[in-house]
Parts: sequence; C-alpha cells; structure tokens
Amino acid sequence: MKRDWFNSDWFDTEWLHRNPLFPWMTRRQRLVTAWAAVVVAIILLYSVLYNYGMRTLEGHDHSIFRSFQTVVETMTTTGYGADSPWSSPIMNVYMAFMQLTGVVIGFATLRVLVIPLFERAPLDLSDRLTAKDDHVVVAEYRRDSAVLLDELERLGIDYVLIESDVDDAKRLSDDGYQVIHGDPVDDDALDRAMIEDARLLVTDAGDDNVDVTLTALRHNDSIEVVALTNTPEHEAVLRDVGVDRVVAPHALIGRRLGQKTNAWVDAPHPDDAALGDVCLREVVVRRNSPLAGRRIADTTIADHANLTLVAAWLDGELRLPPDSNEFVTPNAVLLVAGPREAIDELHDHAAGVRPPQRHSNVVIAGMGSGGQAARDALSESVDATTIDAEEKPGVDVVGDIRNAETFETADVEEASALVVTVDDDSSALLAVAVVRSLTDDIDVLVRVNDTAKTPSAFDAGADYALSIQRVSARLLAREIRGEDVLAPVNQLRLVRVPAAEFAGQRLGDAQPGPGANCVFVGLQRVDEFLTDENTRIEEGDRLVVAGTDAAIREFEGELA
Repeated sequence: MKRDWFNSDWFDTEWLHRNPLFPWMTRRQRLVTAWAAVVVAIILLYSVLYNYGMRTLEGHDHSIFRSFQTVVETMTTTGYGADSPWSSPIMNVYMAFMQLTGVVIGFATLRVLVIPLFERAPLDLSDRLTAKDDHVVVAEYRRDSAVLLDELERLGIDYVLIESDVDDAKRLSDDGYQVIHGDPVDDDALDRAMIEDARLLVTDAGDDNVDVTLTALRHNDSIEVVALTNTPEHEAVLRDVGVDRVVAPHALIGRRLGQKTNAWVDAPHPDDAALGDVCLREVVVRRNSPLAGRRIADTTIADHANLTLVAAWLDGELRLPPDSNEFVTPNAVLLVAGPREAIDELHDHAAGVRPPQRHSNVVIAGMGSGGQAARDALSESVDATTIDAEEKPGVDVVGDIRNAETFETADVEEASALVVTVDDDSSALLAVAVVRSLTDDIDVLVRVNDTAKTPSAFDAGADYALSIQRVSARLLAREIRGEDVLAPVNQLRLVRVPAAEFAGQRLGDAQPGPGANCVFVGLQRVDEFLTDENTRIEEGDRLVVAGTDAAIREFEGELA
C-alpha cells in the first residue's frame, strides 16, 4: 500500500497515540504538540552545531543567540545576515543541508498542520479522538446518534462511535463528538476505535450484528457486548455468538404502551415506584383536565398536605423539579410522590371530564415487534383489535391507518384506548389526528421514532408518547453502567436516607438547590409520613428523596 509520508499515520506512532501524559488532548492536538517539539529540537541542535562550526572552522566566536537567529533565517530562507559567505567546505555543506531541511519541514508543516485547518474535516477523524482506555465502542447506531452520544456524555461515559456514513461521521465529529468513519465489520475501523482497550461494545448494525460481534471478539475476547435489535427473535442467535445482553427497544416500548393501558385498573397502581407507604407515580393531565393551562403554583398539588410534585414532563421536556411558575400543558405527565390514597385522588382529578376507566377494548395500530409486545402486555380481561397494512397472523383488520375507514372497521369508537406503534412518524401522527376526529372518548398512546416529534404527538391528540431515540439512549446508558440509570418511563427512583445531617432545619429550607435533579419528598418519622415544609427535621427522622439515579448516588455520597 502506498504510504503518504506527510500523513499523520507516518508521524503519529503508537506511543504518541496512547500517551497517558496527555489523556485530555485529542490525537491531532498531541500530533501538533509533538511536531512543534521536534521542530524546536532540530532548530536548537542546528544552532549548537552552527555555533561550534563558526568558532572552530570559521574563526568567529558568535553568541548562541546569534547562531540561533542565523539557523532560523537559513531554514526559513529569509536571509543570512552578516555571516555569509562561509570559507570552509564543511560549513557550506552544513548550510545547504539546513536549507534543504527547512524546505522539507515547511512542506510537512503545511501538510500536517496548516492544510487540515482549512479543510472541513481532517482526513482521518480518529485524529480528533482523545486517549481511550476502558471505554465503550458503539459500532454503528441506526437511530439518532446525537441523542445517544449526548446521553453518554451527560453520564460521563467515555466512548467512540464508528459511523459508516461519511457525511454523518464528519457532521458528528465537527459537532465535537468522538466519532470515526468506518465499517464496524472491518478490522481497521475497530483498531482505530481502540477496541483492544475497550470494556464494552454496543452494536446496532442490524443484520451485521453477528459479524461485528465476532470481529470484535477476535480483537478483544474479554469485551462485553450489548446488541440492539428490532427483531426479538434473534436474541438466542446473538447470545450464541457471544452477545452478553440483547436490547429490543421496539418491543420494550410496545410492552410499556400496553402496560400503560392498564392505568387506573388495579391497586397497587402498575406505575408505582413504592418505598413503604410512599409511592411515585406518573399522572397524565388530559386536555380537558382542571389542571391543564394553570400555573403549577395555582394547582391543588402546590399546597397539598401529603403530595410532592417531583418532576413534570411539559411539552416533551423533563423538568426536575418543575418551576412553580410554569404552566401545566395539556397531555403533561406529572411525577408525584406521596401516600397511594392521595395520589389516587389526584389521578381522578387530573382525568378531567372523562373519569378514569378500566380499559376493556384496546385497538393496536401496527403489528410489528412493538405492536405484538403491546398486545402481549395487555391484561387477559382486555379485548384487543389489531390493525396492520399487511395480512399476517394476529392481524384483525388489514388497512391503512391514515384512513378513517380503517379505524371505523376496527370499531375504534367503541374502544377505550388506542396504541399506535408504526415505523413512520408522519403516519403515526396522522393516525392520532384521524382517531381524534372520530372520537374524543379514548386514551391514545403512541410511539414516535424522532424525539423532536414528541410535542407534535401531543398536539395531534395523544395522551402519552414515548420516543424510540430517547428510550434507546436511556436503555443503553442503563446497560452500559450495569444498573437502572434512568428507567425508560418513570425516569426516577425513591430512596430513604438518614436525616441527621439536616436536624434542626425546616423541611422546606433543607431542599436541594436548582439543578440538583432530586427532591426531598418528605420525612419518615416512626409510622408517620410528613410533607409539611415547616416540619422541623429531627435526629431519628429519615428523608425520602426522589431523583435521577446519578443525583441520588451523588447525594448519598455526600451523606456518607
């Protein structure tokens, strides 16, 4: 293979690439630093030799600084000052050698340093990678890569993404992500991603998952492998070739949407994250709810004696904790902590004109892996009518969900809930709007692929929406860290911790500051659960805290 001697591959040796002294620098930054050091070293060496030659061969006792100036002038071909001409042959040959060296260094500097600065992206995106060790290699990601990478960076997880599309790779690299261009089934791409030093491989390469896994294991037989697949039936095959964990986002979201239709049915509520008598639950605010359109400070939750508003999904964005001056939007999802009885009352109030109902007849639009999972998650007492564009086992109505006739055939007006799990977001949003034009007396739950489409789903009339991109990113974060970092739906968890450090303070004054991502729900005092912000914290009390996993861990670490 022809080698470009001015390319960084010639200069960037393995020790430079993995230099532990500069782990915060990218490969290009280390290259520039090393190149500058080499040039300076050459100039200093030439200056010493020139100074010695002038004294011994030419009979001129120059200072080292004048020698330095002459060397720089010679190598940059800007002139020679008062030293030329030279009488000894050795000095003339030496000066010619310096001139040639200067020309070579000049061309190399242009190629290695200057030209890439004016190019849209470097010739080798791996030049932008920082030093890696014990990192995660993401071999392709067939969803929105930026959503995943933002999640990984937010959690402080070191990674390298191998992107097969050159334009996407350049765009992501230009945006500051740790991305290289390559085919994840190629040894070269895995080498540049430093697979030998990685602790975990995430592959989302479709049918290439098996090839990627086998190739990576040849490089690093101890690496853990997590595979994403839209075909849950492939799980056994993937495990047989060495995959440690298999994640099927479509099936998981479909199952979750199916479970969501069981809302207001059983006790305990299926969405409760419980800690003794205290539970955490999502409360959906319907479009015609008394809570919709009001400031949080003006709602019944704000001054409720037993309830704490931990977080809220407003316009598709999580607020933790929410600002009391923000407005509760229709279709908002409130995450409320407190005794189960009090949350049940709030649940009924938030339901609006239409009271909470037991879902006995559910229509499922889209019978891929997500739709099948949604149907399997339904209670045995629920009748399901399924719709798909193709005739296949388990499909009751074959038709286009963009047409009202299809839903009329499925008797959607008699159903209590609709679950939409199709691959095209435009079709999903149109289906929601079509059903809303037929009936308003129905719960609509929808899956969208693009996170940015979540607000649009609510605007179209959905009561609940989950994004494949966002859920997949959170699932991977959980798998990478080996724990429930952020559950795909509830997002939060409850813990009970000693309150001795806050003894003597009012509960309201002890609350974490803005940006803490956790909230003090209340105090557990013997058999009582206290939420009044004026309550004085005592030595034997235990704080009930709700928040993201990272925030909870940080808080527990501060108390340790």
